[in-house]
Amino acid sequence: MALPLLNRLTGSTGLSLGVLGVGNIGSVHLKSAVSMSGVEVVAAADAVPENRTRAERAGVSRTYDDYGTLLESEELDAAVVALPPFLHADAVERAAEAGVDVFVEKPLARSTEEADRLLETAREAGIAVGVDHTLRYQPDMAGVKDAYDEGSVGHVPYASITRLNDHPLGRPPAGEAPPEWPMDPDAAGGGSLFELGIHCFDVLEWLFGDLEIRDAAMGRTLDTEAEDAATVLVEAPETGTTITLHCGTYQWEQLPEVNTRLRLEGVTGTISNQDHLPENFYAGAAKSALSNVASRLTGDEPDVFGPTFYLQAHYDAFADFCTAVREGEQPPIDGADGRRTLALAERAYELAADREEADAAPDGLETPEVSP
Repeated sequence: MALPLLNRLTGSTGLSLGVLGVGNIGSVHLKSAVSMSGVEVVAAADAVPENRTRAERAGVSRTYDDYGTLLESEELDAAVVALPPFLHADAVERAAEAGVDVFVEKPLARSTEEADRLLETAREAGIAVGVDHTLRYQPDMAGVKDAYDEGSVGHVPYASITRLNDHPLGRPPAGEAPPEWPMDPDAAGGGSLFELGIHCFDVLEWLFGDLEIRDAAMGRTLDTEAEDAATVLVEAPETGTTITLHCGTYQWEQLPEVNTRLRLEGVTGTISNQDHLPENFYAGAAKSALSNVASRLTGDEPDVFGPTFYLQAHYDAFADFCTAVREGEQPPIDGADGRRTLALAERAYELAADREEADAAPDGLETPEVSP
Protein backbone atom coordinates (compact mmCIF):
# COMPACT_ATOMS: atom_id res chain seq x y z
CA MET A 1 0.00 0.00 0.00
CA ALA A 2 1.37 3.39 -0.97
CA LEU A 3 1.88 5.85 1.85
CA PRO A 4 -0.01 9.16 1.55
CA LEU A 5 2.85 11.57 2.08
CA LEU A 6 5.60 9.81 0.16
CA ASN A 7 5.09 11.94 -2.95
CA ARG A 8 6.25 15.16 -1.31
CA LEU A 9 9.88 15.15 -2.56
CA THR A 10 11.47 18.55 -2.24
CA GLY A 11 11.95 18.98 -5.96
CA SER A 12 15.77 18.87 -5.83
CA THR A 13 17.71 16.82 -8.36
CA GLY A 14 17.99 13.97 -5.86
CA LEU A 15 16.44 12.61 -2.71
CA SER A 16 17.32 15.20 -0.08
CA LEU A 17 18.85 13.35 2.88
CA GLY A 18 20.03 14.11 6.40
CA VAL A 19 22.20 11.73 8.40
CA LEU A 20 21.54 11.69 12.14
CA GLY A 21 24.59 10.18 13.81
CA VAL A 22 27.99 9.81 12.13
CA GLY A 23 29.63 7.22 14.34
CA ASN A 24 30.65 3.78 13.14
CA ILE A 25 27.51 2.65 11.33
CA GLY A 26 26.45 6.23 10.58
CA SER A 27 29.65 6.65 8.57
CA VAL A 28 28.75 3.58 6.53
CA HIS A 29 25.31 4.99 5.72
CA LEU A 30 26.76 8.41 4.98
CA LYS A 31 29.33 7.10 2.52
CA SER A 32 26.73 4.83 0.96
CA ALA A 33 24.49 7.84 0.40
CA VAL A 34 27.15 10.15 -1.05
CA SER A 35 28.13 7.44 -3.55
CA MET A 36 24.52 6.87 -4.63
CA SER A 37 23.04 8.48 -7.71
CA GLY A 38 19.78 10.29 -7.05
CA VAL A 39 20.60 11.01 -3.40
CA GLU A 40 21.84 14.35 -2.10
CA VAL A 41 23.22 14.42 1.44
CA VAL A 42 22.52 17.98 2.51
CA ALA A 43 23.40 17.80 6.22
CA ALA A 44 24.59 15.58 9.05
CA ALA A 45 24.33 15.81 12.83
CA ASP A 46 26.46 14.39 15.62
CA ALA A 47 27.26 15.53 19.15
CA VAL A 48 30.92 14.48 18.74
CA PRO A 49 33.08 17.08 16.94
CA GLU A 50 35.31 14.43 15.36
CA ASN A 51 32.29 12.80 13.80
CA ARG A 52 31.10 16.08 12.34
CA THR A 53 34.57 16.56 10.85
CA ARG A 54 34.30 13.07 9.35
CA ALA A 55 31.02 14.07 7.68
CA GLU A 56 32.55 17.23 6.29
CA ARG A 57 35.47 15.26 4.85
CA ALA A 58 32.94 13.00 3.16
CA GLY A 59 31.49 16.02 1.38
CA VAL A 60 28.64 17.15 3.63
CA SER A 61 28.45 20.94 3.52
CA ARG A 62 26.42 21.55 6.69
CA THR A 63 26.80 19.79 10.02
CA TYR A 64 24.98 20.21 13.33
CA ASP A 65 25.71 19.16 16.89
CA ASP A 66 22.01 18.37 17.48
CA TYR A 67 19.79 16.24 15.26
CA GLY A 68 16.66 18.13 16.31
CA THR A 69 18.15 21.39 15.06
CA LEU A 70 19.03 19.73 11.75
CA LEU A 71 15.47 18.48 11.27
CA GLU A 72 14.08 21.93 12.07
CA SER A 73 16.53 23.77 9.81
CA GLU A 74 16.72 21.64 6.67
CA GLU A 75 14.19 20.69 4.00
CA LEU A 76 14.58 16.94 3.75
CA ASP A 77 12.86 14.06 2.04
CA ALA A 78 14.41 11.42 4.29
CA ALA A 79 16.78 10.92 7.20
CA VAL A 80 19.04 8.11 8.35
CA VAL A 81 18.70 7.50 12.10
CA ALA A 82 22.08 6.07 13.14
CA LEU A 83 21.92 7.22 16.74
CA PRO A 84 22.15 5.04 19.87
CA PRO A 85 18.91 3.08 20.44
CA PHE A 86 17.76 5.26 23.34
CA LEU A 87 17.46 8.17 20.88
CA HIS A 88 15.62 6.35 18.08
CA ALA A 89 12.08 7.10 19.26
CA ASP A 90 12.77 10.80 19.82
CA ALA A 91 14.53 11.13 16.46
CA VAL A 92 11.64 9.47 14.60
CA GLU A 93 9.13 11.68 16.41
CA ARG A 94 11.13 14.79 15.43
CA ALA A 95 11.30 13.55 11.84
CA ALA A 96 7.55 12.92 11.85
CA GLU A 97 6.95 16.51 12.91
CA ALA A 98 8.98 17.60 9.90
CA GLY A 99 7.30 15.12 7.52
CA VAL A 100 10.57 13.28 6.88
CA ASP A 101 10.75 9.55 6.07
CA VAL A 102 13.27 7.61 8.16
CA PHE A 103 15.69 4.73 7.69
CA VAL A 104 16.44 3.51 11.22
CA GLU A 105 19.45 1.49 12.28
CA LYS A 106 18.52 -1.68 14.16
CA PRO A 107 17.20 -2.24 16.72
CA LEU A 108 14.21 -0.12 15.79
CA ALA A 109 13.64 0.68 19.48
CA ARG A 110 14.51 -0.62 22.94
CA SER A 111 11.18 -2.41 23.46
CA THR A 112 7.95 -3.25 21.67
CA GLU A 113 6.21 -0.62 23.80
CA GLU A 114 8.62 2.05 22.59
CA ALA A 115 8.34 0.74 19.03
CA ASP A 116 4.54 0.93 19.16
CA ARG A 117 4.65 4.59 20.16
CA LEU A 118 7.24 5.33 17.49
CA LEU A 119 5.25 3.58 14.76
CA GLU A 120 1.97 5.20 15.78
CA THR A 121 3.61 8.62 15.55
CA ALA A 122 4.95 7.74 12.10
CA ARG A 123 1.58 6.45 10.96
CA GLU A 124 -0.23 9.59 12.09
CA ALA A 125 2.33 11.75 10.28
CA GLY A 126 2.24 9.59 7.15
CA ILE A 127 5.99 8.99 7.06
CA ALA A 128 7.70 5.77 6.01
CA VAL A 129 9.86 3.80 8.43
CA GLY A 130 12.55 1.49 7.10
CA VAL A 131 14.85 -0.63 9.29
CA ASP A 132 18.45 -1.61 8.52
CA HIS A 133 18.23 -5.40 8.83
CA THR A 134 21.02 -6.26 6.44
CA LEU A 135 21.84 -9.95 6.90
CA ARG A 136 19.32 -10.85 4.21
CA TYR A 137 21.21 -8.58 1.79
CA GLN A 138 24.49 -10.45 2.17
CA PRO A 139 25.16 -12.71 -0.85
CA ASP A 140 25.82 -15.77 1.30
CA MET A 141 22.44 -15.41 3.01
CA ALA A 142 20.70 -14.76 -0.30
CA GLY A 143 22.37 -17.91 -1.64
CA VAL A 144 20.99 -19.96 1.27
CA LYS A 145 17.49 -18.62 0.68
CA ASP A 146 17.61 -19.28 -3.05
CA ALA A 147 18.76 -22.86 -2.50
CA TYR A 148 16.11 -23.41 0.18
CA ASP A 149 13.30 -21.90 -1.89
CA GLU A 150 14.31 -24.09 -4.82
CA GLY A 151 13.80 -27.12 -2.58
CA SER A 152 17.36 -28.36 -3.05
CA VAL A 153 17.40 -30.18 0.32
CA GLY A 154 13.70 -30.79 0.77
CA HIS A 155 12.11 -30.36 4.16
CA VAL A 156 14.38 -28.77 6.79
CA PRO A 157 13.65 -30.18 10.27
CA TYR A 158 16.59 -28.37 11.88
CA ALA A 159 18.63 -25.21 11.34
CA SER A 160 21.23 -23.26 13.30
CA ILE A 161 22.59 -19.74 13.18
CA THR A 162 25.54 -18.27 15.07
CA ARG A 163 26.69 -14.65 15.02
CA LEU A 164 29.72 -13.44 16.99
CA ASN A 165 31.91 -10.36 17.26
CA ASP A 166 33.84 -8.28 19.78
CA HIS A 167 31.48 -5.33 20.17
CA PRO A 168 31.71 -3.06 22.14
CA LEU A 169 35.03 -3.54 23.94
CA GLY A 170 37.11 -4.46 20.90
CA ARG A 171 40.46 -6.20 20.77
CA PRO A 172 42.88 -5.53 23.64
CA PRO A 173 44.83 -3.55 24.43
CA ALA A 174 42.20 -0.84 24.35
CA GLY A 175 43.43 2.38 22.80
CA GLU A 176 40.55 4.36 24.23
CA ALA A 177 37.48 3.77 26.35
CA PRO A 178 34.45 2.44 24.43
CA PRO A 179 31.23 4.48 24.31
CA GLU A 180 29.19 4.08 27.47
CA TRP A 181 25.78 3.39 25.92
CA PRO A 182 26.53 -0.05 24.37
CA MET A 183 27.47 -1.28 27.86
CA ASP A 184 24.22 0.02 29.36
CA PRO A 185 21.20 -2.25 28.76
CA ASP A 186 18.83 0.61 29.53
CA ALA A 187 20.37 2.70 26.75
CA ALA A 188 20.95 -0.10 24.25
CA GLY A 189 17.84 -2.13 25.00
CA GLY A 190 19.85 -5.19 25.95
CA GLY A 191 23.15 -6.93 25.30
CA SER A 192 24.27 -9.37 22.63
CA LEU A 193 20.73 -10.48 21.84
CA PHE A 194 19.80 -6.90 20.89
CA GLU A 195 23.09 -6.16 19.14
CA LEU A 196 23.33 -9.37 17.10
CA GLY A 197 20.32 -11.60 17.74
CA ILE A 198 17.94 -9.04 16.25
CA HIS A 199 19.63 -9.57 12.87
CA CYS A 200 19.36 -13.34 13.28
CA PHE A 201 15.65 -13.23 14.06
CA ASP A 202 15.04 -11.16 10.94
CA VAL A 203 16.87 -13.51 8.59
CA LEU A 204 15.20 -16.57 10.16
CA GLU A 205 11.74 -15.06 9.63
CA TRP A 206 12.76 -14.22 6.06
CA LEU A 207 13.55 -17.91 5.56
CA PHE A 208 10.91 -19.73 7.61
CA GLY A 209 8.05 -17.33 8.35
CA ASP A 210 6.69 -16.54 11.80
CA LEU A 211 8.82 -17.73 14.72
CA GLU A 212 8.06 -18.86 18.26
CA ILE A 213 10.59 -18.77 21.11
CA ARG A 214 10.67 -22.01 23.12
CA ASP A 215 13.59 -21.48 25.50
CA ALA A 216 16.53 -19.15 26.08
CA ALA A 217 19.62 -18.71 28.24
CA MET A 218 21.84 -15.67 28.71
CA GLY A 219 25.51 -15.68 29.73
CA ARG A 220 28.26 -13.31 30.80
CA THR A 221 31.90 -14.06 30.14
CA LEU A 222 32.79 -10.60 31.44
CA ASP A 223 31.56 -8.64 34.44
CA THR A 224 29.06 -6.51 32.51
CA GLU A 225 25.47 -5.42 33.15
CA ALA A 226 24.19 -6.87 29.88
CA GLU A 227 24.66 -10.39 28.53
CA ASP A 228 27.53 -10.99 26.13
CA ALA A 229 26.17 -14.39 25.08
CA ALA A 230 22.66 -15.65 24.30
CA THR A 231 21.35 -19.02 23.16
CA VAL A 232 17.76 -19.33 22.00
CA LEU A 233 15.63 -22.31 20.96
CA VAL A 234 13.23 -21.29 18.19
CA GLU A 235 10.45 -23.02 16.27
CA ALA A 236 9.00 -22.11 12.89
CA PRO A 237 5.45 -23.56 12.86
CA GLU A 238 4.84 -22.93 9.15
CA THR A 239 7.75 -25.13 8.07
CA GLY A 240 8.07 -27.44 11.08
CA THR A 241 11.67 -26.34 11.65
CA THR A 242 13.46 -26.25 15.00
CA ILE A 243 16.29 -23.71 15.16
CA THR A 244 19.07 -22.96 17.61
CA LEU A 245 20.35 -19.40 17.64
CA HIS A 246 23.54 -18.34 19.40
CA CYS A 247 25.00 -14.86 19.45
CA GLY A 248 27.80 -13.34 21.46
CA THR A 249 30.05 -10.32 21.77
CA TYR A 250 32.85 -12.21 23.47
CA GLN A 251 34.96 -13.26 20.46
CA TRP A 252 37.48 -11.01 18.72
CA GLU A 253 36.71 -10.64 15.06
CA GLN A 254 39.33 -12.00 12.69
CA LEU A 255 38.51 -10.17 9.47
CA PRO A 256 38.09 -11.23 6.78
CA GLU A 257 36.68 -14.32 8.51
CA VAL A 258 32.88 -14.41 8.24
CA ASN A 259 31.46 -14.22 11.76
CA THR A 260 27.99 -15.56 10.92
CA ARG A 261 27.23 -19.24 10.38
CA LEU A 262 23.89 -20.41 9.02
CA ARG A 263 23.16 -24.10 8.35
CA LEU A 264 19.96 -25.72 7.16
CA GLU A 265 19.86 -29.48 7.74
CA GLY A 266 17.45 -30.80 5.13
CA VAL A 267 16.25 -34.35 4.58
CA THR A 268 18.37 -34.66 1.41
CA GLY A 269 21.36 -32.51 2.34
CA THR A 270 22.73 -29.39 4.01
CA ILE A 271 22.74 -25.76 2.92
CA SER A 272 25.42 -23.54 4.48
CA ASN A 273 26.15 -19.87 3.97
CA GLN A 274 29.83 -20.83 3.77
CA ASP A 275 29.05 -22.45 0.42
CA HIS A 276 27.67 -19.19 -0.97
CA LEU A 277 30.47 -16.74 -0.30
CA PRO A 278 31.46 -14.62 -3.32
CA GLU A 279 34.44 -15.79 -5.36
CA ASN A 280 37.77 -14.31 -4.23
CA PHE A 281 36.05 -13.01 -1.09
CA TYR A 282 38.95 -13.66 1.27
CA ALA A 283 41.61 -12.22 -1.02
CA GLY A 284 39.60 -9.06 -1.70
CA ALA A 285 38.60 -8.57 1.92
CA ALA A 286 42.15 -9.06 3.18
CA LYS A 287 43.42 -6.48 0.69
CA SER A 288 40.80 -3.97 1.88
CA ALA A 289 41.65 -4.64 5.53
CA LEU A 290 45.35 -3.97 4.88
CA SER A 291 44.45 -0.79 3.02
CA ASN A 292 42.39 0.41 5.97
CA VAL A 293 45.28 -0.23 8.37
CA ALA A 294 47.54 1.84 6.14
CA SER A 295 44.91 4.61 6.05
CA ARG A 296 44.92 4.82 9.85
CA LEU A 297 48.70 5.18 9.89
CA THR A 298 48.63 7.98 7.30
CA GLY A 299 45.63 9.73 8.81
CA ASP A 300 43.46 9.13 5.73
CA GLU A 301 39.86 8.00 5.88
CA PRO A 302 39.55 4.21 5.63
CA ASP A 303 37.50 2.65 2.84
CA VAL A 304 34.13 1.94 4.44
CA PHE A 305 33.28 -0.48 1.66
CA GLY A 306 36.14 -2.83 2.54
CA PRO A 307 35.58 -5.64 3.17
CA THR A 308 32.77 -4.94 0.69
CA PHE A 309 30.99 -8.20 1.50
CA TYR A 310 29.55 -6.76 4.72
CA LEU A 311 29.12 -3.11 3.91
CA GLN A 312 27.71 -3.53 0.43
CA ALA A 313 24.72 -5.10 2.19
CA HIS A 314 24.10 -1.82 4.05
CA TYR A 315 24.34 0.04 0.75
CA ASP A 316 21.81 -2.27 -0.92
CA ALA A 317 19.37 -2.10 2.01
CA PHE A 318 19.47 1.71 2.02
CA ALA A 319 19.17 1.85 -1.80
CA ASP A 320 16.00 -0.25 -1.59
CA PHE A 321 14.61 2.12 1.04
CA CYS A 322 15.34 5.13 -1.20
CA THR A 323 13.65 3.45 -4.16
CA ALA A 324 10.55 2.77 -2.07
CA VAL A 325 10.43 6.40 -0.90
CA ARG A 326 10.70 7.70 -4.46
CA GLU A 327 7.98 5.37 -5.70
CA GLY A 328 5.61 5.97 -2.79
CA GLU A 329 5.78 2.36 -1.62
CA GLN A 330 6.24 0.71 1.75
CA PRO A 331 9.94 0.03 2.47
CA PRO A 332 10.84 -3.64 1.89
CA ILE A 333 11.96 -3.97 5.54
CA ASP A 334 9.65 -1.73 7.51
CA GLY A 335 8.76 -0.83 11.06
CA ALA A 336 6.49 -3.87 11.46
CA ASP A 337 9.46 -6.11 10.64
CA GLY A 338 11.61 -4.27 13.15
CA ARG A 339 8.95 -4.60 15.83
CA ARG A 340 8.61 -8.36 15.34
CA THR A 341 12.30 -8.91 16.01
CA LEU A 342 11.94 -6.89 19.22
CA ALA A 343 9.01 -9.05 20.33
CA LEU A 344 11.07 -12.21 19.78
CA ALA A 345 13.98 -10.78 21.77
CA GLU A 346 11.68 -9.77 24.62
CA ARG A 347 10.20 -13.27 24.78
CA ALA A 348 13.71 -14.76 24.89
CA TYR A 349 14.64 -12.47 27.78
CA GLU A 350 11.48 -13.50 29.65
CA LEU A 351 12.21 -17.21 29.26
CA ALA A 352 15.85 -16.73 30.25
CA ALA A 353 14.76 -14.88 33.38
CA ASP A 354 12.35 -17.71 34.23
CA ARG A 355 15.17 -20.21 33.79
CA GLU A 356 17.50 -18.23 36.08
CA GLU A 357 14.79 -17.95 38.73
CA ALA A 358 14.09 -21.69 38.60
CA ASP A 359 17.80 -22.49 38.80
CA ALA A 360 18.18 -20.26 41.85
CA ALA A 361 15.51 -22.15 43.80
CA PRO A 362 16.69 -25.36 45.56
CA ASP A 363 15.17 -28.22 43.53
CA GLY A 364 12.55 -25.72 42.42
CA LEU A 365 10.65 -26.31 45.69
CA GLU A 366 9.88 -24.18 48.73
CA THR A 367 10.91 -25.57 52.12
CA PRO A 368 7.69 -26.68 53.89
CA GLU A 369 6.86 -25.41 57.34
CA VAL A 370 6.82 -28.10 60.03
CA SER A 371 4.64 -27.64 63.08
CA PRO A 372 6.02 -28.80 66.43
